[in-house]
Amino acid sequence: MQRVSLFGYGKTTKALTKLYPNAIFYDDKCTKPFKDENGFKVKPSSDFNPDYSDLEIPSPGIPPSNGLIQKAKNLMSEYDCFANNSPLSIWISGTNGKTTTTQMMQYLLKERGSIEGGNIGTPLGELDQNASMWILETSSFTIHYTNIASPNIYVLLPITPDHLSWHGDMQEYINAKLKPLTKMREGEVAIIPEAYKDVKTSAHLITYRDEKDLASHFDIETNRVNFKGAFLMDALLAMAVDKILFDRVDYEKINSFVIDPHRQEELRDSKDRLWVNDTKATNLDATIVALKRYKDSHVHLILGGDDKGVDLNELFIFLKNCDVKIYNIGSNKEKLSNLAKEYKIEFELCKNLADAIAKIDKNLQENEIALLSPAAASLDEFTSYAHRGDLFKNAVKEL
Repeated sequence: MQRVSLFGYGKTTKALTKLYPNAIFYDDKCTKPFKDENGFKVKPSSDFNPDYSDLEIPSPGIPPSNGLIQKAKNLMSEYDCFANNSPLSIWISGTNGKTTTTQMMQYLLKERGSIEGGNIGTPLGELDQNASMWILETSSFTIHYTNIASPNIYVLLPITPDHLSWHGDMQEYINAKLKPLTKMREGEVAIIPEAYKDVKTSAHLITYRDEKDLASHFDIETNRVNFKGAFLMDALLAMAVDKILFDRVDYEKINSFVIDPHRQEELRDSKDRLWVNDTKATNLDATIVALKRYKDSHVHLILGGDDKGVDLNELFIFLKNCDVKIYNIGSNKEKLSNLAKEYKIEFELCKNLADAIAKIDKNLQENEIALLSPAAASLDEFTSYAHRGDLFKNAVKEL
């Protein structure tokens, strides 16, 4: 009997117990062994012995530096577990827009029997293997540990700095994003940014510079697509896959898609001033995209949180040419304030999100924009980016 070790006691690994009913969990948060409500053994990470394990499958978020990963001799990803028994698979990766692109693609292809999963919330162990296709939001964490599985169609959004403390540096992050291409076969398709056109792959490569380039290649009329800014790229990539698979462009369908909250979500306060909840902007590029959308207005920008070790200078070089005042919160607020001084950008150092909102409330004029687009993760002070966004929205409603 194969001895299987599951690293991390979470949603992804719990779903794998359907494949491996005798698996044992090892978790950093576990202090003493116990059996869960389904009878599975959960042990402290320190109890793991690689000599008594034939296969180790990690939760995607566990970094390579973790002791469990360091000890493991037979690592395999969640995706590898289904390499030989999944339906046609479409992987969506990149830095920003993965979730929206995945959702839009599922919206277009659901009638064709597709289901969505992966990083978007449903682990592969819970997906129906009899579905016609899997549409999988795929993180660089998952790809890092994946050595067998590969997609039939790979959709790669632009790559910008993110998760550098996890991967080690920018090149390793890029390498993870490009890794699926090395395993793809002739007849399969990859849509990737033109910057990576020289990557070695057997797949048919379609490269793009921007939205105009994508639309031209797939003969999509952008003036008939209602989404603008970053969402236009997401919509075009979803429509491109529909065109590849079924040779159709459905403008009516894509235009009826409703974007999730927390991404450039606009709301008005009691004085009819515009506040924008872009809490899902957890990296520099997402914040820059939001600022471009409001480039014609004076912006009161809330920045800060866990920046994941990214060099923030790129953001401040961009901010120099913006009509903006920044309000710094979170674990990196001192770093942000020092950079604001260096780049001569007006700023206020705030105690927390509530303090930033109160300060903006005093300064915000009609026709100006209040924007929560933190360029950082939320877990330093909040339970999730959604928690941060909900607090922001509730505070604005009370103004």
